[in-house]
Amino acid sequence: MEERVVRFRIRTILTVIGAVLAVAVLIDIVSVARQVLTWILISLFLALALNPLVDLFQRTLVRRRGLAVGLTFLIVLAAIGALVATIVPTLVREVNDFIQALPGYVEDLTEGRGRLGEFADRYDLVERVQDAVQSGGASQVLGVSGTALAITKGVLTIIVATVTIVFMTFFMLLEGPAWTERFYGLLPADSQQRWRNIGQGVYRTVGGYVSGNLLISLIAGVSSALLLSILGVQYAIALGLVVAILDLIPLAGATLAAIIVTTVAFLDDVKKGVIVLVFFVVYQQIENHVLYPLVYSRTVQLSPLAVLVAVLIGAELAGVLGALGAIPVAGAIQVILADYLEHRRGRQAQPMTL
Repeated sequence: MEERVVRFRIRTILTVIGAVLAVAVLIDIVSVARQVLTWILISLFLALALNPLVDLFQRTLVRRRGLAVGLTFLIVLAAIGALVATIVPTLVREVNDFIQALPGYVEDLTEGRGRLGEFADRYDLVERVQDAVQSGGASQVLGVSGTALAITKGVLTIIVATVTIVFMTFFMLLEGPAWTERFYGLLPADSQQRWRNIGQGVYRTVGGYVSGNLLISLIAGVSSALLLSILGVQYAIALGLVVAILDLIPLAGATLAAIIVTTVAFLDDVKKGVIVLVFFVVYQQIENHVLYPLVYSRTVQLSPLAVLVAVLIGAELAGVLGALGAIPVAGAIQVILADYLEHRRGRQAQPMTL
């Protein structure tokens, strides 16, 4: 039997090794800079969502882009301020009511009254806490020092992230077109228009994703607040706002919001808790299998199956960040593939000349 000898050129081997090392370094950089990349991604989404308003102001009111960006920021801040002025009084009142009711919850827990007391008696929570305090102190039970440090670090991180995202969004809106033109200028003249068309398609895809995500989160928050108000659950407006904010996070956010709201409803009344639990189970199925595919198939122009597959793969690869960017990435890939196939068919349709 004749043996076959497969030879690889040194250049090919070095190329493969270099590609593997480059991918490994890239993965390491992404892992280290995960938080910063998340901020950049959020800023990019916000910039793409606000850019149509900036373009509208440039066409109708002001010619200078800086003024248009500043006017857009003022309008957005005014809208946020109006929303805060509408919601915050109710939110503050409900939070104060919860703080005032908290001693009653603690008293029920320690004296074995109500649902919290029954739960504590069943699992001997009070005795376990007392034993732990006597043996290791309150700091060991509650992790007071560690909790305070974690809360302080979390608050500082949120402040830094908010300021950073606002400034990055502003500069992306201000300098985005110039950077885009520089990129197009580096390309060959005969392919610049093609890449401009691809860029416009990607822009529409990501902008559609942002608007679709905001719409779905608004639906989740409003429907939750309405149900809680009808049932008479305390803190309905505040809990609806929590649902709307957490629902912006694909997959995990809706589940976390459901856990928080259902827990509060059970503390209010068992029947109400059961109704809220059933509502969230049903609503999440509708959101995942109806709203997500329906909205994103129109705004991102992806098929429902592609949307589901993209979110699942993105979440598996990179968690929340992967799920957040999976749909626009899939839409961008679809735009690039569609352009490639169109030009390939065009080349094949051209008659051959001798």
